This record gives sequence, C-alpha cells and structure tokens, in this order.
Amino acid sequence: MKYQKEAKRIWCHTERAVSEEAAILKEIVRYATLAASGHNTQCWRFRIENGSIRILPDPSRRTPVVDPDDHHLYASLGCATENLVQAAKSFGFSAHSEFDSATDAITVTLERSAAVESPLFKAILSRQCTRSDFDGKPLSNEELRLLEVAGTGNGVRILLLTGREAMEKVLEYVVEGNTMQMNNPAFVRELESWIRFSDREAIHKGDGLAARVTGSPPTPRWLGRILFRAFFRPGPENDKYARHIRSSAGIAVFVSAANDKAHWAEAGRCYERFALQATVLGVRNAFVNQPVEETGLRPDFAHAMALGEGRPDLVVRFGRGKEMAKSLRRPVEAVLI
Repeated sequence: MKYQKEAKRIWCHTERAVSEEAAILKEIVRYATLAASGHNTQCWRFRIENGSIRILPDPSRRTPVVDPDDHHLYASLGCATENLVQAAKSFGFSAHSEFDSATDAITVTLERSAAVESPLFKAILSRQCTRSDFDGKPLSNEELRLLEVAGTGNGVRILLLTGREAMEKVLEYVVEGNTMQMNNPAFVRELESWIRFSDREAIHKGDGLAARVTGSPPTPRWLGRILFRAFFRPGPENDKYARHIRSSAGIAVFVSAANDKAHWAEAGRCYERFALQATVLGVRNAFVNQPVEETGLRPDFAHAMALGEGRPDLVVRFGRGKEMAKSLRRPVEAVLI
C-alpha cells in the first residue's frame, strides 16, 4: 500500500556510504527530523553552518490553542536535538548542544571523532508514540533504572510512577484536562486541522496525525471530518485514556527546575532519550500531556505529584505493546534554511 511504502522509505537507515561532508550533515538532519513533535507538526528548521547545525523554531507550525506558550514547540526542538546528537556520533562527529536565549535556537557544535553507532541511534528508526493499549505487565527494576538515567538531564529530572494509586491520580488529571480541551471548540478545530484523514492527504502533507497512526481507518477528508465531529466526544475519549493508562506499566513525568525555553528544550531532549532507551528495551510510550497543557490545571497537578518548585513539562505512559503505523515526515529540503 502507498502509505506503508512511503513510511518505509522515510524510516530507513542510509543505504549507501556518504562521503562528502555536505551530504553527511544533510543526512544527520534527516535523522533529527524523525524525532517526536506535538501533533507531528515538525515545528523545526535547520541551518547547516561551518562546524555546526542550528535548530530553530518554525512559528508557522505553532499550535496556539493546545500550546499557547510554545512549551511543546521548544520541547520538540529538544527532541530533534537528541536525535541529531545520536546521529552525529554515528557519522563520526562529537556533538555539543547549547540553547541560545537571544535567538531561541539550539546550536549543535560538531567536531570530528571516531564513529560510534550507539543502541540509541539504532533505535531512532523504531521509536514511535504508540497510541494503543499496552500489555499491563510491569517492567523490571533494571529497566526502570535505565529509563530513569536516560530521562534525566541538565535541570530536568524524571518521576517514574508505577504504583496503581499514583497512576490513577494521574488519570484523574488526564480526564479532567481532556474534558476541558474537548469542550473547547478552538481546541477541537486546531486538532482537526492536523489530522490527515486519508492516506493521500497524509502522504501529500508529510506531517500531522495520520488516521493510521491513531488506529483509525483512513477515509476521504470530507467523510473523516463528519465522523470526527460526530464521534469525538469527552466520554468515549476519557474511557480510551483510562484504558490506555491502566494497561501501562507506568507513567513518567518530566520535571524542570525552571520555567523557560531552555529547560523546555532540555525536557524534550530528555524525553527523546528516554523514548529511544525504551525502544531499545522493547518498551513503547505515548504522551498523556493534558495535565500540563491546561495552564490552570498544571499547578494542581504539580502539587498532587509533590513536585515542590519543579514544573511538570511532559507526561508519558509506557509499557509493552504492539507496533502501530509510523507517522510520516516532510523531506529534508523542506526544513533546511
């Protein structure tokens, strides 16, 4: 089928040896674009410079209703940064990233070194946000330790919740936040604008939430919109989230020490590294960010999680489950400036 063929073309390792540095850097950027982003908006731009690659926000791909302060946008830049760093190592570069608050960009400085293909790099092609039930089985203590190490960064810590009582508390906030969002017509319109109902639309756009990725059958856009507006209701969606969380092995909350763009980006980088490590372990994950997307709900959620002065930035469920269809990506040329 055309969708699967396009996904296979995108989610692949370099087929031939790349020798010219310009081509290598472009290939490193391609791996960066395989990172997670809110609604798969791919809200990034890349500029290849002398000895570095800059990752910049793309304001044309903002989601102002669900992400009014651009928190998810900068977390997405952090996700791309982690993929870029892992890919750079595999092509023979050491990489050091720094957030520039003057330009709101991330500069990744590259220096030649021995090529190292880490397990995290190899996991880039298999990582996905899996919007389905998991098997409900717990992870081992060693697996949880590896996830905690991967998800910890500079000014960002990870809270791993595996007890059922704690997970039910998170579920309460997910349901409350989801209900608030679904009762907001602006949120629903924004979400609908990023859904790619048909395979043809998904392939043409190369972004957004393809129907297959969400577990829905592809339909023509005119029909998909009718069905979406008829059946996208708080009750069934809340039931789905309850099922998803209760089938998970645990929930990870990424907590920043400060509320600024640099920490949002670092939280994204920590999440991406967590997701890659989870993939290495055969563990899947998916965002349940409603408690941190609703600004009025976030302080109560932080208090319930006993985070003190820390700011909850991302909320993720994890566990073992089946692979779903891969999301698509725009070509590298579309994101280079």
